[in-house]
Amino acid sequence: MIIKDVEAICLRVPAIDAPCEWGDDAFLVKITTDTGIVGWGESDTSPLVAKAMVDAPESNLYCGGLKRLILGENPLEIQKLWDKMYWASNYNGRRGLGIHAMSAIDIALWDIASQYYQVPIHILLGGKYRDKIRAYGTFIPADTPEESAKIAADLKKQGFTSLKFGGGVFGDNPDLDEAIVKAVREELGEGFELQIDLASKWRTYGHSAYMMKRLEKYNLNWVEEPVLADDLDGYAKLSGITSAKISGGESLTTRYEFQEFLNRSKVDIVQPDITRCGGISEMRKIYDLAQLHGTKLIPHGFSTGILLSATVQFLAATESCDLMEYSQSNSPLFRKLVKNLIPFENGYVKVPDCIGLGVELDEELLEKYRMK
Repeated sequence: MIIKDVEAICLRVPAIDAPCEWGDDAFLVKITTDTGIVGWGESDTSPLVAKAMVDAPESNLYCGGLKRLILGENPLEIQKLWDKMYWASNYNGRRGLGIHAMSAIDIALWDIASQYYQVPIHILLGGKYRDKIRAYGTFIPADTPEESAKIAADLKKQGFTSLKFGGGVFGDNPDLDEAIVKAVREELGEGFELQIDLASKWRTYGHSAYMMKRLEKYNLNWVEEPVLADDLDGYAKLSGITSAKISGGESLTTRYEFQEFLNRSKVDIVQPDITRCGGISEMRKIYDLAQLHGTKLIPHGFSTGILLSATVQFLAATESCDLMEYSQSNSPLFRKLVKNLIPFENGYVKVPDCIGLGVELDEELLEKYRMK
């Protein structure tokens, strides 16, 4: 069996010149083999730039387009192909978006391998530790505390026992930040598990420390990405400053960045995104690093059902990962692109014993939102 074609697909709901919210665009990779087995992968990244990374011709020894590097290769040699892509694209890849594109390809290769061997991905990864995974809902808060509280109330009624919010206006104004946290906390109740995501909007250690102390009375479970992942000293100084845990790492790629992050940041929770960090193959190595550091791994995941499927299969095959993110995006790319989206039920996501990722894509919707 060999790789016959690699298609990079860019999806977008808004017009090209209109604002785009998280979840309203997507980058997919479709790998076709000469036997007819098809694998799907995705990356939560800038679609058009990732497509260029896949489709680019060779520029020099270290600037290879990823498609050219794997055409004609055996798709079952997943780690060998990962190493080949990493080495031959290390000028234009190696970190950031280059690894994002590789992540999508890697996930598609695991999809193919599972179909070839006719066993679930979690079996290929070593075995299933759990039949279901507790899930927390993530939502983008409204512009007012009152509307944000209503969103939280609706999600609680759906059965979530844990919620996180971030994005939108959150992080822009200290008074509004506290007002939103206060309203959501009062709506959910004191004992409900609640975390916040700043997407690095608090910028500095000083402001983050001030805000964390200001919000401590609201009993937050964790504070996510208060500063950029590059600010390792800032993370380290924030560790233990309040009762809230510190988390981060969704923007990092490869075991190399995560090794330094874990060594120096002192975070309580590390949050690789399986569609950015290097795919399933690299996620395994990052998980091992987290285990060695005694750090909880709770992955980031806010995109389509392809990401959701890959994350569930990976987490099922880990001994200590028992919490996952479940997007509350209203985008059709999350709600409808995968017709058999893994459902959230009574606080948990069941682990399907499917072959491959098990995703059934809506081809009409795919064409509707495909960027031409």
